[in-house]
Amino acid sequence: MSAPPPTVVPILATPFGVLPLPEVAAQNLALAALFAAKRAADRSGRAQNPLCYRSGDDLLEWSEGSVRQLAAGMLRGVCQVVDAVNEFGDGQLQSFKLEARGWFTVVESDGCVPAALHPLTTWCAVYCVAAPAPSASRRDSGLLRLHESRFGTMFPDATNSVMRLPFKPGHYGWQPVPGQMAVFPASIIHEIATVRATEPLVLVTCRVRFVAPGQQGVGRW
Repeated sequence: MSAPPPTVVPILATPFGVLPLPEVAAQNLALAALFAAKRAADRSGRAQNPLCYRSGDDLLEWSEGSVRQLAAGMLRGVCQVVDAVNEFGDGQLQSFKLEARGWFTVVESDGCVPAALHPLTTWCAVYCVAAPAPSASRRDSGLLRLHESRFGTMFPDATNSVMRLPFKPGHYGWQPVPGQMAVFPASIIHEIATVRATEPLVLVTCRVRFVAPGQQGVGRW
Protein backbone atom coordinates (compact mmCIF):
# COMPACT_ATOMS: atom_id res chain seq x y z
CA MET A 1 0.00 0.00 0.00
CA SER A 2 1.37 3.40 -0.95
CA ALA A 3 1.66 6.11 1.68
CA PRO A 4 -0.86 8.97 1.47
CA PRO A 5 0.53 12.20 0.00
CA PRO A 6 1.56 14.96 2.41
CA THR A 7 -0.81 17.80 3.16
CA VAL A 8 0.73 21.08 2.00
CA VAL A 9 -1.14 24.36 2.50
CA PRO A 10 -0.12 28.02 2.14
CA ILE A 11 0.32 29.92 5.40
CA LEU A 12 1.06 33.56 6.19
CA ALA A 13 -0.81 34.54 3.04
CA THR A 14 -0.87 38.21 1.98
CA PRO A 15 -4.12 39.66 0.59
CA PHE A 16 -3.90 41.57 -2.68
CA GLY A 17 -7.14 42.83 -4.15
CA VAL A 18 -7.80 44.22 -7.63
CA LEU A 19 -11.17 45.68 -8.51
CA PRO A 20 -12.65 47.89 -11.23
CA LEU A 21 -14.17 51.23 -10.27
CA PRO A 22 -16.45 52.05 -13.24
CA GLU A 23 -18.03 55.10 -11.58
CA VAL A 24 -14.58 56.56 -11.01
CA ALA A 25 -13.32 55.56 -14.45
CA ALA A 26 -16.02 57.77 -15.96
CA GLN A 27 -14.23 60.71 -14.33
CA ASN A 28 -10.71 59.80 -15.47
CA LEU A 29 -10.45 62.49 -18.16
CA ALA A 30 -11.72 65.16 -15.77
CA LEU A 31 -9.35 63.94 -13.06
CA ALA A 32 -6.34 63.96 -15.41
CA ALA A 33 -7.13 67.52 -16.51
CA LEU A 34 -7.63 68.67 -12.92
CA PHE A 35 -4.37 67.07 -11.79
CA ALA A 36 -2.48 68.69 -14.67
CA ALA A 37 -3.85 72.10 -13.69
CA LYS A 38 -3.02 71.58 -10.02
CA ARG A 39 0.50 70.49 -10.91
CA ALA A 40 1.05 73.52 -13.14
CA ALA A 41 -0.17 75.87 -10.40
CA ASP A 42 1.84 74.26 -7.60
CA ARG A 43 4.47 76.64 -6.20
CA SER A 44 5.40 74.49 -3.20
CA GLY A 45 8.54 73.06 -4.77
CA ARG A 46 7.09 69.59 -5.31
CA ALA A 47 7.21 70.18 -9.06
CA GLN A 48 11.00 70.45 -9.09
CA ASN A 49 11.32 66.80 -10.09
CA PRO A 50 10.35 66.82 -13.79
CA LEU A 51 10.09 63.01 -13.95
CA CYS A 52 7.77 62.34 -11.02
CA TYR A 53 5.32 64.74 -9.40
CA ARG A 54 3.53 63.88 -6.14
CA SER A 55 0.84 66.19 -4.80
CA GLY A 56 0.19 66.98 -1.17
CA ASP A 57 -1.67 64.29 0.77
CA ASP A 58 -4.88 66.31 1.18
CA LEU A 59 -6.44 65.09 -2.09
CA LEU A 60 -9.42 63.45 -0.37
CA GLU A 61 -10.39 66.83 1.08
CA TRP A 62 -10.74 68.58 -2.29
CA SER A 63 -14.22 69.84 -3.15
CA GLU A 64 -14.30 69.14 -6.91
CA GLY A 65 -17.07 66.74 -7.94
CA SER A 66 -14.73 64.38 -9.79
CA VAL A 67 -12.53 64.11 -6.71
CA ARG A 68 -15.52 63.48 -4.45
CA GLN A 69 -16.52 60.55 -6.68
CA LEU A 70 -12.93 59.33 -6.72
CA ALA A 71 -12.69 59.43 -2.92
CA ALA A 72 -16.02 57.70 -2.40
CA GLY A 73 -15.26 54.99 -4.96
CA MET A 74 -11.76 54.25 -3.68
CA LEU A 75 -12.77 54.06 -0.03
CA ARG A 76 -15.79 51.92 -0.86
CA GLY A 77 -13.49 49.59 -2.80
CA VAL A 78 -11.07 49.35 0.12
CA CYS A 79 -13.96 48.38 2.39
CA GLN A 80 -15.00 45.67 -0.08
CA VAL A 81 -11.52 44.13 0.00
CA VAL A 82 -11.28 44.42 3.79
CA ASP A 83 -14.70 42.81 4.19
CA ALA A 84 -13.71 39.96 1.85
CA VAL A 85 -10.71 38.90 3.95
CA ASN A 86 -12.23 39.25 7.42
CA GLU A 87 -14.83 37.45 9.53
CA PHE A 88 -16.88 40.44 10.58
CA GLY A 89 -20.27 40.20 12.19
CA ASP A 90 -23.26 42.05 10.78
CA GLY A 91 -22.60 45.79 10.73
CA GLN A 92 -19.20 45.45 12.41
CA LEU A 93 -17.17 47.01 9.60
CA GLN A 94 -19.62 49.89 9.34
CA SER A 95 -19.07 50.63 13.05
CA PHE A 96 -15.40 51.44 12.46
CA LYS A 97 -14.21 54.98 11.83
CA LEU A 98 -12.33 55.14 8.53
CA GLU A 99 -9.32 57.46 8.33
CA ALA A 100 -7.54 58.12 5.03
CA ARG A 101 -5.05 60.38 3.32
CA GLY A 102 -4.57 60.54 -0.44
CA TRP A 103 -2.45 62.10 -3.17
CA PHE A 104 -1.95 61.87 -6.91
CA THR A 105 1.28 61.02 -8.70
CA VAL A 106 2.28 61.73 -12.28
CA VAL A 107 5.20 59.59 -13.45
CA GLU A 108 6.73 60.83 -16.69
CA SER A 109 8.91 58.92 -19.14
CA ASP A 110 12.07 57.65 -17.35
CA GLY A 111 10.51 58.51 -13.99
CA CYS A 112 9.72 56.16 -11.12
CA VAL A 113 8.43 56.07 -7.54
CA PRO A 114 11.10 54.76 -5.14
CA ALA A 115 10.36 51.83 -2.86
CA ALA A 116 8.57 52.75 0.35
CA LEU A 117 5.99 51.61 2.88
CA HIS A 118 3.44 53.54 4.92
CA PRO A 119 3.73 53.61 8.73
CA LEU A 120 0.68 54.03 10.99
CA THR A 121 -1.41 52.73 8.10
CA THR A 122 -3.22 49.44 7.55
CA TRP A 123 -4.12 49.40 3.86
CA CYS A 124 -2.72 51.02 0.75
CA ALA A 125 -4.89 51.57 -2.34
CA VAL A 126 -3.53 52.56 -5.75
CA TYR A 127 -5.98 53.68 -8.45
CA CYS A 128 -4.93 54.18 -12.08
CA VAL A 129 -6.25 57.32 -13.79
CA ALA A 130 -4.17 57.05 -16.96
CA ALA A 131 -1.48 54.70 -18.23
CA PRO A 132 0.72 54.60 -21.34
CA ALA A 133 0.66 51.77 -23.83
CA PRO A 134 2.83 48.78 -22.87
CA SER A 135 6.51 49.26 -23.60
CA ALA A 136 7.98 47.12 -26.36
CA SER A 137 11.37 47.08 -24.64
CA ARG A 138 10.51 46.66 -20.93
CA ARG A 139 7.66 44.51 -19.66
CA ASP A 140 7.96 46.07 -16.21
CA SER A 141 7.46 49.64 -17.43
CA GLY A 142 5.35 51.47 -14.82
CA LEU A 143 4.78 48.26 -12.87
CA LEU A 144 3.53 48.41 -9.28
CA ARG A 145 6.03 46.06 -7.68
CA LEU A 146 5.51 44.62 -4.19
CA HIS A 147 8.73 43.41 -2.60
CA GLU A 148 9.01 39.87 -1.27
CA SER A 149 10.24 39.61 2.31
CA ARG A 150 9.01 36.23 3.60
CA PHE A 151 12.15 34.28 2.74
CA GLY A 152 14.76 36.93 3.49
CA THR A 153 16.59 34.66 5.95
CA MET A 154 16.02 31.34 4.16
CA PHE A 155 19.07 29.49 2.88
CA PRO A 156 18.61 29.17 -0.92
CA ASP A 157 19.31 25.87 -2.62
CA ALA A 158 17.93 23.80 -5.48
CA THR A 159 14.81 22.82 -3.51
CA ASN A 160 13.37 26.26 -2.85
CA SER A 161 14.40 28.21 -5.94
CA VAL A 162 11.78 26.64 -8.24
CA MET A 163 8.78 26.32 -5.93
CA ARG A 164 5.42 26.82 -7.62
CA LEU A 165 2.85 29.46 -6.70
CA PRO A 166 1.76 30.37 -4.08
CA PHE A 167 5.04 29.24 -2.49
CA LYS A 168 7.36 30.64 -5.15
CA PRO A 169 9.54 33.43 -3.72
CA GLY A 170 9.94 36.68 -5.60
CA HIS A 171 8.49 40.14 -5.97
CA TYR A 172 4.93 40.53 -7.21
CA GLY A 173 3.98 42.93 -9.99
CA TRP A 174 0.68 44.51 -11.00
CA GLN A 175 0.36 46.49 -14.20
CA PRO A 176 -1.81 49.58 -13.58
CA VAL A 177 -4.88 49.69 -15.83
CA PRO A 178 -7.03 52.83 -16.09
CA GLY A 179 -10.19 52.37 -14.04
CA GLN A 180 -8.75 49.65 -11.80
CA MET A 181 -7.50 49.79 -8.21
CA ALA A 182 -5.13 47.58 -6.23
CA VAL A 183 -5.44 47.19 -2.45
CA PHE A 184 -2.78 45.59 -0.24
CA PRO A 185 -1.31 45.87 3.28
CA ALA A 186 0.51 49.17 3.70
CA SER A 187 3.39 47.44 5.50
CA ILE A 188 4.58 45.89 2.22
CA ILE A 189 7.46 47.73 0.59
CA HIS A 190 6.34 48.73 -2.90
CA GLU A 191 7.46 50.89 -5.80
CA ILE A 192 6.52 52.05 -9.28
CA ALA A 193 9.09 50.81 -11.76
CA THR A 194 10.61 53.21 -14.27
CA VAL A 195 8.16 54.22 -16.98
CA ARG A 196 9.62 53.36 -20.39
CA ALA A 197 7.01 55.11 -22.52
CA THR A 198 6.36 58.57 -23.90
CA GLU A 199 3.03 59.08 -22.10
CA PRO A 200 2.80 59.59 -18.32
CA LEU A 201 1.38 57.23 -15.73
CA VAL A 202 -1.18 58.94 -13.47
CA LEU A 203 -2.02 57.28 -10.16
CA VAL A 204 -3.94 58.09 -7.00
CA THR A 205 -2.72 56.55 -3.76
CA CYS A 206 -4.64 56.34 -0.48
CA ARG A 207 -3.41 55.39 2.97
CA VAL A 208 -6.29 53.89 4.95
CA ARG A 209 -6.82 52.70 8.50
CA PHE A 210 -9.83 51.87 10.66
CA VAL A 211 -10.52 52.77 14.29
CA ALA A 212 -12.87 50.48 16.21
CA PRO A 213 -15.26 51.89 18.83
CA GLY A 214 -13.34 52.52 22.03
CA GLN A 215 -9.96 51.97 20.40
CA GLN A 216 -7.17 54.20 21.65
CA GLY A 217 -3.53 54.78 20.83
CA VAL A 218 -3.80 55.44 17.10
CA GLY A 219 -0.97 57.85 16.27
CA ARG A 220 -1.30 60.93 14.13
CA TRP A 221 -0.64 60.63 10.40
